[in-house]
Amino acid sequence: QVQLVQSGGGLVQAGGSLRLSCTASGRTRSINAMAWFRQAPAKEREFVAAINWIPGNTYYADSTKGRFTISRDIAKNTLNLQMNSLKPEDTAVYYCAAGGGKVDVPSSYNYWGQGTQVTVSS
Repeated sequence: QVQLVQSGGGLVQAGGSLRLSCTASGRTRSINAMAWFRQAPAKEREFVAAINWIPGNTYYADSTKGRFTISRDIAKNTLNLQMNSLKPEDTAVYYCAAGGGKVDVPSSYNYWGQGTQVTVSS
């Protein structure tokens, strides 16, 4: 089992920045990739960004490319998401996920964080 605990998020004005973190514990050696997804009210869960744990290749949704940066600290088993130039349409609950397989598909991930609200005001 892998446990994921998220931190960060909150309320920011459009154009601002926020940082999310996700710390993994338990059987972390089983993790092949980690990702961030988000879900806005009445919408399906949406891929945001992903990273292969080793060697660290990154993947982004078109909507977040160039504004968001995903990174990981292997020694601390921590996943980060730096979000810059935030837009009101980025408002959602953000989830970190751990697992493997097709990086942009939620079903590829076995473990999920508790979710954290990100709200961007216009």
